[in-house]
Amino acid sequence: MTGDGAIRRLTAAAVLLVAAIAAVVSFIHIEHLAVTHGQTQLAAWLLPVSVDGTVAAASLSMLWAARCGLPTPWLARCMLTLGVLATLGANIGYGAPYGLSGELLSGWPAVAFVGSVEMVLSMVRRARAVPEADAPRQLALGNGHTVPEGGRKAAEKCAAGLSRGEVPSLRQVQREMHLGQPRAREVRSYLEVLAGT
Repeated sequence: MTGDGAIRRLTAAAVLLVAAIAAVVSFIHIEHLAVTHGQTQLAAWLLPVSVDGTVAAASLSMLWAARCGLPTPWLARCMLTLGVLATLGANIGYGAPYGLSGELLSGWPAVAFVGSVEMVLSMVRRARAVPEADAPRQLALGNGHTVPEGGRKAAEKCAAGLSRGEVPSLRQVQREMHLGQPRAREVRSYLEVLAGT
C-alpha cells in the first residue's frame, strides 16, 4: 500500500468513526426530544432516522450526479439544507433547557455528523475526478490523446463503424454508454481520434 493510499484509508476510517458516533448521539437527542414532545415511541425512533437519513440521501444523490457529470439536482440541495437545519435544530432544542452550554454541546453531534458525511463524499468525488496513474485515463496514442473513462468500451462497441470513419453522435454515446454529457463528449472526442476524423 502506498503512503497516499494509507493516508486515504486512515482518513476515511477516522471520518467514518466520527460520523458513526455523532449519528448515535444525534439519534439519542432527537429520539428523547420527540418522546418528551408528545410523539409515540415508534415515531420517536423513526424521526432521527428520517432527519439524519435525509442528509445522507441528499449527499449521496449529489455525489451520484457529480460522478455522472450531471448538474447537482436542485431537490437534493434543498433536502440537504432542510436536513441540516432539522438535525441542528433538534439537537440544539434537546440542550436548550440547560442554557447556552447545553445548546452548544447538544448541537455539536449534528455538526460533526453533517461535516463527516460531506468529508467522506468529497473524498470520493475527488478520487473520481483525479484517477490514479493506472486508471483508464492514460496515454493511448503518441500524439498525447488520453483514453477517457469508458473510451475503450465505446471503441469496442463501435469498432466496425470507426473502421469506416463513422463516429456515433453525442446522444448515441450518452444512451449506449449511460454517460452524462461531459463524459460523453470526452468519449466521443476519443472516438473521433480513433476514426481519424
